[in-house]
Amino acid sequence: MSGRAVSPTVAARDGRLCCAACGHDLGPASGAWKERAARRERPLAEAGGPAWDTGFPGVVLREFACPGCARLLDTETARPEDPPLLDRLAD
Repeated sequence: MSGRAVSPTVAARDGRLCCAACGHDLGPASGAWKERAARRERPLAEAGGPAWDTGFPGVVLREFACPGCARLLDTETARPEDPPLLDRLAD
């Protein structure tokens, strides 16, 4: 897949963001691509077992995957009420 890499898994091409593996469209380059990704959220302790338990109740692991090919695009830890982190190209 050609285009400018936003991350190892997301690329920008012709003003759009896409999955670097399959090219699935994830929206405009100026937008929040995670809103168009498949998302799974689960408690850290459930995701990785006791070693991942931070002692802070409610912290979750968010997994963002390509809706086209199911490739894992990104992960982040957050509180459930926090919005996803914004990943954007630097100007």
